[in-house]
Amino acid sequence: MTEKKFPVKGFREGLLISLGEGDWPDLIGNLMAQIDERAEFFRGAKLAIDVNEHQIRAAEMGDLRNQLSDRGITLFAILGKSSTTQAVAESLGLATTKSVLRENRDGFSHALFEGEKAILIQKTLRSGTSVKYTGSVVVDGDVNPGAKVEANGSIYVWGKLRGSVHAGVEGSMDAVVCALDFNPITLRIANLEKEEPKLKIKMRRSLCKAKVVDGSIRLVEWLSEK
Repeated sequence: MTEKKFPVKGFREGLLISLGEGDWPDLIGNLMAQIDERAEFFRGAKLAIDVNEHQIRAAEMGDLRNQLSDRGITLFAILGKSSTTQAVAESLGLATTKSVLRENRDGFSHALFEGEKAILIQKTLRSGTSVKYTGSVVVDGDVNPGAKVEANGSIYVWGKLRGSVHAGVEGSMDAVVCALDFNPITLRIANLEKEEPKLKIKMRRSLCKAKVVDGSIRLVEWLSEK
C-alpha cells in the first residue's frame, strides 16, 4: 500500500478530510496512519469525511466510525456524491451535506497539512470554541474562558488570554505561548502543564511569554529577550 496524505481543513464544527480516489481499504489504512502520526492533534476532534464518489456500505462506514472512536475522534458527517452512501450515512445518524461546515468569515479555514505554517484568527474566541492547527496560531483578539487553542507550533494572542492553550502538541519544547494580557486557565507546552499559573500582579497586565527552561515552564516578559 502506497502511503498517501489527505488534505485536512478546519471549520467551526470540526475538521474535514477529503479522501479522493483509490481502493477503500487502502484509503482507510492511509487515513488511520495519518491520524496516528498526529494522534495528539486529532484526539478529541469532530471529523467530517468527503468520500467523493465512493459507494460505502453500512458495515464499512460503521467500521470507519469505530476505528475513529478508538482514537478519540467523533465522526459526525460523511460527504459524497453517491445517493447510496448518503442513505447509509443518514441511517447511522451522520450529516451528509457540506452545509454543516461553515467557514469563518475572517478566514481561518485553511489546509492544515499542506503549505501553511501559521494561521491568523482575527476574532475573539468565545467559550466552546476549539482551534487546532499543525503550525503556529496567531489570535488577533481575546481567548475567553472555555475556549481552547492547540498548536504544533507556538501560540500568540494579541489580546487577553483567559482560556486553555497547548503549544507544541507533538512534543516541541521550543514552542512558546505569548499574550498581551496573560492569565490562562490551563497552560501546556509539549508534555508539560501549568494549571492556573500564579503570576505576579505586574505580569498579569504586561506582555508575557511562557517557554520551557530546564524542563519546566517559565514565565517571562514578552519581547524582553533578544
